[in-house]
Amino acid sequence: MGLRRISQIIYTFVDLNIYHIQFNVVNSEVLRFAKENPQEYKSLIVRVAGYSAYFTELCKEMQDDIIHRTIHMA
Repeated sequence: MGLRRISQIIYTFVDLNIYHIQFNVVNSEVLRFAKENPQEYKSLIVRVAGYSAYFTELCKEMQDDIIHRTIHMA
């Protein structure tokens, strides 16, 4: 299911002529835990907006935004 879903997302972006896409391959549960326990996730890197950053070094608002981006409904 995962490979099929990601390929559908990519094809949809191409069909819509959207040529920029970024993926974080981590779920919201891990991100929430990292937000609450930053000392255990110092090396967790995420894509933000054209750049990569250490998740635990981002401000709380940006962390929440990235967490929200990981929640997808089928």
